[in-house]
Amino acid sequence: MHRHTQADFESLRDQAVTLRRDGLSRRQIRDRLHIHNNDILNRLLQGEPPPDWTRRPNAKDDLRARARELRGRGMTYDEIQVELGCSKSSISLWVRDLPKPPPRRTLAEQAKLANRKRWEHELEVRDRERQQTKASAMAEIGTLSDRELMLVGVGLYWSEGSKSKPYRMSETVTFINSDPTMIQVYLAWLNLLAVEPDQLRFRVMIHESADVAASERYWADLVGVDVATFGKTTLKKHNPKTVRKNVGEDYHGCLVVRVLQGAELYRRIEGWWQGITAGARAPKTGGLSGMV
Repeated sequence: MHRHTQADFESLRDQAVTLRRDGLSRRQIRDRLHIHNNDILNRLLQGEPPPDWTRRPNAKDDLRARARELRGRGMTYDEIQVELGCSKSSISLWVRDLPKPPPRRTLAEQAKLANRKRWEHELEVRDRERQQTKASAMAEIGTLSDRELMLVGVGLYWSEGSKSKPYRMSETVTFINSDPTMIQVYLAWLNLLAVEPDQLRFRVMIHESADVAASERYWADLVGVDVATFGKTTLKKHNPKTVRKNVGEDYHGCLVVRVLQGAELYRRIEGWWQGITAGARAPKTGGLSGMV
């Protein structure tokens, strides 16, 4: 064949192409034209597709389609491998563009989840009962009379306010608390006692690691005064060894409320408290019918 001229090659090519288009296979063309060199045969048939009957079906195409179908059902690589008998590396190539199926829960995990849902439902029921009890109790209080607020305020101050001691005489009226509702009730009590707003002085006590400026604004807004009128804030030294729970956005430190020239008021508060304790020890009749 190597001695053939270009004309001979073109003649052979015409014959090979004609036979190819007639539906002959490479082997049939090779035997028909007596060409036993694959390189020459490739040149003769260059650009000519094989006839359809010579094409073998690609088994991997079917496997790939089946693998993708199984992956779409949520099967794992191991499950697909057992089903199809092909390698996991091939499966990975075929289905890697598909979304990963959600993780499946074991029986123990399913039981744990069911228990958690039951517990969450139980907590919801308990919370509703808790809120109903609180709402009912709140309705039982209703509007306070002046005398009731008077007594509440005395008890509030005697539990949370500063008190004079035999070893440290200090007849000042100073109240410190972190609960905004306690502050509001205390201020309502002072108003009942005709303590003028200009007799009040406010300042904040807070840990230095907190947002001091935000806390000062919080308390100023609560009591309805300009934050600029507050006294100097007392900063508590931060101890990194202490694990504090009063942190986060809801932590605002404590508000200190002092009544100027409050010696006379302090003496009255102490006397009121003595009156309450004496009255509490007196014989009682009846009870809180309808409130318990």
